[in-house]
Amino acid sequence: MQTNSETPPVALMDVPVALVFMTRLPLPALPASAFERSSIVTWAYPLAGLVLGLLAALLWAVTGWLGLSAPLQAGVSLAALALMTGALHEDGLADMADGFWGGHDATRRLEIMKDSRIGSYGVLALIFAVGLRWGGLTEAGIAALIAAACLSRAILPLMMYFGPFARPDGLAKSVGQPPKISVAVSIAIGLVVAWACVGFGAMLIAALVVFLVGECLHKLAKYKIGGVTGDVLGATQQLSELAVLLALAAVI
Repeated sequence: MQTNSETPPVALMDVPVALVFMTRLPLPALPASAFERSSIVTWAYPLAGLVLGLLAALLWAVTGWLGLSAPLQAGVSLAALALMTGALHEDGLADMADGFWGGHDATRRLEIMKDSRIGSYGVLALIFAVGLRWGGLTEAGIAALIAAACLSRAILPLMMYFGPFARPDGLAKSVGQPPKISVAVSIAIGLVVAWACVGFGAMLIAALVVFLVGECLHKLAKYKIGGVTGDVLGATQQLSELAVLLALAAVI
């Protein structure tokens, strides 16, 4: 769906819709009309990340008050994030790893990615991704996680905009190509939140690594399967968040 003179580029209802798409948080029932803006709603993806990051920060504060060490705080926070999102993005990472390296051509790779079973590539991808995120969060702190949660979702509309979509009937295709204004607003929100959390210099570093991860995965997806899928977007979120945490752990 594209914007026109009668369609506002942003709407308050877009935020809960983005939360429905990106999380498993308990939310009130929304009118069906709210979901007609699915491609425009992408501007609010980083706000969904902000909500998740703030909830993780609250848990970080509570566990710290209870006397847990930073590694345990980080582990509890990451577990909570997985629960709050229904491991949506982790599932995408595992499926992408299995498909990209388990199939010999694009058709077979897409078949593997659609299979609910997880293979050795997916298991290893999850082990390394969770472990490195855990270590990065322990070193960088909870403010870095909030920045990473926003920036890693702010890049998704950009990838969807440039596409193409690898499946004619996939989840990413059903959302549609975001309009340029949604892409721009999403990126702007991600940058502002990251700036507020970690400062201007660290924000620039974080934004750079997110762009590099997104660019690399976009090119890889086009080469491996001909375009973007929901699994590729989920993997992008996970690997972007990981890259931000590791980069900020090195500079903060």
